[in-house]
Formats: sequence, structure tokens, C-alpha cells
Amino acid sequence: MLGKKLVTSQKRGETRALCLGLGMVACSVMMYFFIGITIMPSYVNSVWTKETTCKLLKTNIKDKVQCSFNNGAGDENIFQYPCLEVLVDLNFSGQEVMLYHNEETQERNPKCSYIPRDLKNDKEVKMLIETAAENFRKHQTFPCYYDPERRQTSVILIRLYPPKGLYFAFLWPSLMLTGGVLIIIMVKVSQYVSVLSAWQYKTNI
Repeated sequence: MLGKKLVTSQKRGETRALCLGLGMVACSVMMYFFIGITIMPSYVNSVWTKETTCKLLKTNIKDKVQCSFNNGAGDENIFQYPCLEVLVDLNFSGQEVMLYHNEETQERNPKCSYIPRDLKNDKEVKMLIETAAENFRKHQTFPCYYDPERRQTSVILIRLYPPKGLYFAFLWPSLMLTGGVLIIIMVKVSQYVSVLSAWQYKTNI
């Protein structure tokens, strides 16, 4: 009677462990899929891959410009905000180029170097843009990224998804996948050992 209870408890534990392992594998696959449709396209399509040094030439805050924003429901919102223009010298070559905050900045408005995410509060937007301009004036020389194939003449200050960020994005689902596979392997090995032990016990009787 006691032996049957132990076997039943062991089977329940193996089933739970197997479900845990399969769940971890399924979650890691979903995370890989999410990364593949969100982060990977931006990383692959980014042409600003080479790091170099930029020297500030000029910062200029222009009058308010319009920015159209579609929230996906068919409604288009139009915001007006001051436009910060930053011109830099690429790698001390004497070439004057436009600097953008990141890849998305050029897509949102190619006339502006920096665009705050929330454009609804005029005072906060103005303060953020003036702060960004002041930071550029304080740091005359700074690292930036450019297109080595010269498909884009502009440069960006930071990459949305640098190689290090992509590595950490893949690290967690990889660890989860490895852990899930190890749990499944351990359960299968335990089941195999149990079957083998039972077969040897019957043979010795």
C-alpha cells in the first residue's frame, strides 16, 4: 500500500515538473517570437552601425513645427513643438551633418534632432528641448553612430537596440528555454530509471 502511494506521488511530481518544463519552453518561444517581430526588424534595418566621434558645430531651436500622430484608431492628432536642430562635424572631417537622437527621431520628423515622446504639455516639451540643447553645448565632443556605407548622411546619438541590448534581450528567453529543456530531460531520465528499476525487480522475482 505504501509503495503504491509513493509511486502515485512520484508520478504526480513528474507530471508537474514536466508541465513546468513545457511551460518554460512555450514561454521562451513566445518571447523569441515577440523579439523577432519588434526588436529584430529595427536592429536589422538600422544603417547607423559604426561608432565614431562627433564634434558639435551648432545648436538651433527653431519656431514650432507640426507633427502628425496616428494612434491606430483612425484619429490623427497634430502637435506643435519647438524644433531642436543639431549640426555636428563627423569624425573631425569638416563635414557638417545632421544629428538625430535615435533612429525613430528621423522617422518622426527629419527636420528635428530631438523630439520628446509626450508632446501634450507645451511647457514640459519646451523645457526638455532647452535642456537637451544645453547638454549638447556642455559636451562639445561625444560618441555617435554613422552609416559606413553612406546610405544616410546623417548621424545618431544613440542606437535603439545596440548589439549589447540585443544580447540581453535574447539572454532571458535562452535561459528559460535551457531550464525548461533540462527539466524535461531530468523528468524523462527519472521515468526511464523508474521503468528500468521496475523491470529489474520483476526479473529478480
